[in-house]
Amino acid sequence: MSSKFQLFFIVFILSMLGISIAFYKVVYLDVPLTPHEKKSLFTVTSSIELQKTKNPIVVSLSLPKPQDGMKIISNEVDSGDFGYTISHDNNLDRATWAKRELDKATKIYYKITILSDTLYTASSQELELLSSGIKDSQIGLWDESEQNAVKTLIDYVHKHSADDVTFVAELITLFNAKQTIEPINTLLKIKGETKISLISAILQHQNIVFHKLRGIELLDGQKDRMLITMLRVKFANKWYLYSLKDGQITQSSNFFVWHEGNSPLLITKGESKAKLRFSVTETKVSATTIAKNMIKDANAEFLNFSLYTLPSLQQNAFKQILLVPIGALIVVIMRILIGFRTMGTFMPILFSLAFIQTTLLSGILLFIVIIGAGLFVRTYLSKLQLLLVARISAVIIVVVAIMSIMSIVSYRLGMDEVLKITFFPMIILSWTIERMSILWEEEGSHEALTQGGGSLIVAVIAYFAMDNVMVRYITFNFPELLLVILSIIILIGRYTGYRLSELIRFSPLGK
Repeated sequence: MSSKFQLFFIVFILSMLGISIAFYKVVYLDVPLTPHEKKSLFTVTSSIELQKTKNPIVVSLSLPKPQDGMKIISNEVDSGDFGYTISHDNNLDRATWAKRELDKATKIYYKITILSDTLYTASSQELELLSSGIKDSQIGLWDESEQNAVKTLIDYVHKHSADDVTFVAELITLFNAKQTIEPINTLLKIKGETKISLISAILQHQNIVFHKLRGIELLDGQKDRMLITMLRVKFANKWYLYSLKDGQITQSSNFFVWHEGNSPLLITKGESKAKLRFSVTETKVSATTIAKNMIKDANAEFLNFSLYTLPSLQQNAFKQILLVPIGALIVVIMRILIGFRTMGTFMPILFSLAFIQTTLLSGILLFIVIIGAGLFVRTYLSKLQLLLVARISAVIIVVVAIMSIMSIVSYRLGMDEVLKITFFPMIILSWTIERMSILWEEEGSHEALTQGGGSLIVAVIAYFAMDNVMVRYITFNFPELLLVILSIIILIGRYTGYRLSELIRFSPLGK
């Protein structure tokens, strides 16, 4: 296996691995690609209004279950001095409030915050048929005229529909018509039966799988609303949501199911005039914040290694560290492809990090002043014929002294930017001064200034790349893309052709 093939194979693996992980985070974990992306959070508030009473009072409210496409982010209870518990009974969660007596009218609130997410799956298990309306066995208890009315109605709906989907729509439409047909009039005379219960009975008679739902549309600004009753019907492994008002099939993307089945939504003891109302409020929140909270709350082992799980102090440190590969890419491009000469590889990167803290103009000014003063001192020390270790140590002390003096003077003059001079890497400054001094002595001032100036230019270009808002966001939220940067650097490292500066240099020969 040739080295060239190995190189391209490694580059391919690194690139695909980084892109695949980023794709998974964007599509399945809903991590946004841009830092300013907003998402809608819907707060659904249920309020129970209670009247003054001296009797012991117990209020029980059915709580919503997780559902596909909508993730419950949080819940909040505001019940004053009521006792509060949650019970689990028959696959249903209920919130229960209790109090000995109520000396004044009050309201109890239960709030949930919902994130609409089309990829979210609440459960992989098949939904079970709930008991809705009248059971098949009860149809046999009807008298002969009522049974004939059911059969006549079913035959009529069959003639005016094409399949099971349109059968349900036509049945609901007939029950809501202003002038109902005779079979429906006969069935509506049954005491204690409503339109919903009769529709449910007929659907069960036809062996149609369905659920009776009560929910609310997630639309901003809804206040004091009652829940809407809907039917979710299954045909050919697909669920359809029917409105019981007109029989129309509606989109369930913004319909949140609060209660499912035939059990009571609200149960009260000691209070017969309780009123239950719902409201919806929409809030625009940063998608990054939502993704961060979701990753923190997740139990997946993959997510436990996210940078979001680190403490805030370490997160801020990594926001700077993860910019170093970007600076390294800029240095590789500028040196190998363009032909800039710099004093080492890491010096421009470290100075660009310092520029981010001090601002660009202040950083360049500090760089020139410190390097200039250091070169002057280094030139004098060379006349004393000191050894390398002693000379470097002396230069470090001089650099520290210069930085201290500049900080004190800038503080007195009110120049806050100069106070950030401590972000400059002191050791790198000392080695830069030493390296430029040696170049000055061995190859002349032109080469020393060329490499020093080249390092400063590359540091400035790296600063603009590293200080970009989009770059900072991508490097922290998608650190796996650094594998792609690594593969690019490996590819560039294989390049042995002409640099751009050499093409300009040898252009007279081409003429």
